[in-house]
Amino acid sequence: MNSEEVKKMPFPLKNIVCTGIMLLFISVIVSSAQHKRPSKNKSTVATKTAIAKRDSSKERKANGEAKQRSLEVRRRAEELRRKLIEEKRRREELIRQARARQMAFERGLFESTIDNIKNDQTEGEDLEIRRAAISALGNHAGTIVVMETQTGKVLTIVNQDWAVRNSFKPCSTIKLVTAIAGLNEGIIQRSGEIAYQPFRLDLTDALAFSNNTFFQKVGVRLGIEKFVSYAKMLGLGEKTGINLPDESPGKLPYSEHNPRVYSHGDAVEVTAIQLAVMVSAIANDGKIIVPQIPRFTSQKASFREIFKRGISLPSYTFQGVLPGMIGAVNYGTAKTSGASYLNVAGKTGSCIGQGSWLGLFVSVAPVVNPQYTVVVITRGHRERGKVAALIAGKVYQALEKRLNQNRNYHLAKDNSQQISVPKPKVDERISILIDGGDNEEIDDIISTKNLRKKTSQTVDDLLQDQVVDGGKASTDKKMVDERKSTNDKKNKIIEKNSQDKPQNGIFKPIIIEPKKKQDTSEEQKPKVLTRPRIVKTVTNTRIL
Repeated sequence: MNSEEVKKMPFPLKNIVCTGIMLLFISVIVSSAQHKRPSKNKSTVATKTAIAKRDSSKERKANGEAKQRSLEVRRRAEELRRKLIEEKRRREELIRQARARQMAFERGLFESTIDNIKNDQTEGEDLEIRRAAISALGNHAGTIVVMETQTGKVLTIVNQDWAVRNSFKPCSTIKLVTAIAGLNEGIIQRSGEIAYQPFRLDLTDALAFSNNTFFQKVGVRLGIEKFVSYAKMLGLGEKTGINLPDESPGKLPYSEHNPRVYSHGDAVEVTAIQLAVMVSAIANDGKIIVPQIPRFTSQKASFREIFKRGISLPSYTFQGVLPGMIGAVNYGTAKTSGASYLNVAGKTGSCIGQGSWLGLFVSVAPVVNPQYTVVVITRGHRERGKVAALIAGKVYQALEKRLNQNRNYHLAKDNSQQISVPKPKVDERISILIDGGDNEEIDDIISTKNLRKKTSQTVDDLLQDQVVDGGKASTDKKMVDERKSTNDKKNKIIEKNSQDKPQNGIFKPIIIEPKKKQDTSEEQKPKVLTRPRIVKTVTNTRIL
């Protein structure tokens, strides 16, 4: 049907045909659109699916990498933990082995001491003093020499092998040699100060607190040659001549330039019997005697001293070190001896030598006209000078009766020698700070448990509360607790009532009676007492 035919159609029919054509055209267009739309949707879905797959792949890859990293971190942490555990076990094993070796070494020292004591030649010794010395030594490995200071008569030598045949590092006891040499050479003035070199401590406190820096300064100015000559003068480096076999001469440092020689005794070796002769010579104003054990009947009946030689030094060189030795016993490194009331003068020593710690204490008593010399040397992990001083204090307690019996005689024998008991001029912490903490006897110096080394605290900080007058420091509060003398103790005996004494090993309950309440108001209220309260009850207590 063409356009001409359409024109010839009637009007209604024409409208119908046109409408049909339009509808057909529209349907064709719609159909075409419907055919095109699914392809577009398919393309979009495919794209989204591809993107989702790609994202999922990336996510899986990222998750896999994260998981791998987590596993690697966990593996490394586990490996580190395993290594730490192995290191800890290794350290614990090393510590265990070290402790085992130490215990074996300590056991060997103690067993050696016991065996040597069993083999001691006790003929001629004072068996009462020997028993007291062995009891004082207790479970410590060491040796004890007890000798009459002025005659050289040996009362007992516990562990003669260590005392005569073995030589040890003298530790801080060598400071006595440095002090005497410094006094005689003028390096230390009679006032105790180091000449031309201001120092916080004087000789007395330096000896009492065993200050290393003081004696190293003196020793460096003195020189090794003079030091050795004074050591030989005092009986070191040679045999004493005691009537026991195989005596060791010790050793002196002829070519040593280490300052520790003058404070610690590095490269020096001495025997206990040499130290006894040396400290006796200091107390005897320079008289060197030969120690002897009275073996023969004639010696036992009437012992005569054997004079070896005299030391030609002024008396003040020997008397100059005695206040420091007294101070050591009263407030210094040897206060653990508890023998200050017996007028003991001594010097401690603590150092490492011969593979273990050494604790030494050399002493005489009483200070004026001395009667007894006691030397103690101990070896072991826990041994220090304060331990040796404690052992010596027990020996002096056994000698107390003899000292009291002869005290008047000895004091009246020579009234020209006047030695007063010193008091500390500085706080004990100053000596520690001056040494910079490098002092083996810090534990011996410190008197309170709460006192600790403070590196940030200077010497000037400690002297803030002290008033310095003429080189001497005074303080209002007491710095140390001085032990009371025997006479003071006897005058202040506290007598206990018989009812307070334990009976049959049982203590009565301790009852605290409450105080009456006081009313400060105007109206007096009736006084009410609370019920007594039992604080502590001890039963079946063994009385030692």
